[in-house]
Formats: sequence, C-alpha cells, structure tokens
Amino acid sequence: MEDIINREDIIKLVDSFYDKVKNDELLAPIFKEINWPSHLPTMYNFWSSIVLGDASYKGNAFQKHQYLKINAIHFKRWLELFHHTVNEHFEGEKAIEIKERARHIASVFQYKMNL
Repeated sequence: MEDIINREDIIKLVDSFYDKVKNDELLAPIFKEINWPSHLPTMYNFWSSIVLGDASYKGNAFQKHQYLKINAIHFKRWLELFHHTVNEHFEGEKAIEIKERARHIASVFQYKMNL
C-alpha cells in the first residue's frame, strides 16, 4: 500500500468511506437526506485542503453539522469507519495525518456541540 499523495487518493478515500457510511446502521439515517453528487465534491475539497494543502475547500464545516441530531456514539462510529477506510487503502505519513486530523475534528465538533 502507498500513502495518500494526490487528489485522486482523496477521492478514493472519501468515496470508499461514504459507501460504508451509507450502509452503516447507525450513520446511514443521519445521511439519508444528503445530495451525494453535491456533497462528495465538497468532501474531496475539504480533505484535500487539510491533507494536501491545496486550499480547495471554502466554508465552515462545523456550521454545516452543528444542528445534526448526533451524539458521541455517532462520532465514535464515524471515526471507526474513517480509520478503517484509511487503513484499508493507505499507509504512510499522510495516512497517519488524516486519521489524526479526523480525530481532532471530531473532538472539536463534540466540544462545540457540548457532547
């Protein structure tokens, strides 16, 4: 396995991850109203900005999630699926970084949501 090195790798990761989310008993109901053709490019930009530094994401990620009816269990499952997906496809410095960033984002979101 190789590390995450370009946008194509981000797309592979995001697509694989959200395929799992869409089929997850706990998370799928939260994402049932998502317009996937619109949402996925935003996620590509988000993770590409964070890991590759391409500054393609413009927006406030927390603002878009703050009203979801989720709790710490949802965040835990989200992280489990995300880490599993990264480990399934990649290894290396960027793979480690994206998992650390995901943990940090989940922690900040939970703090801001008072969970």
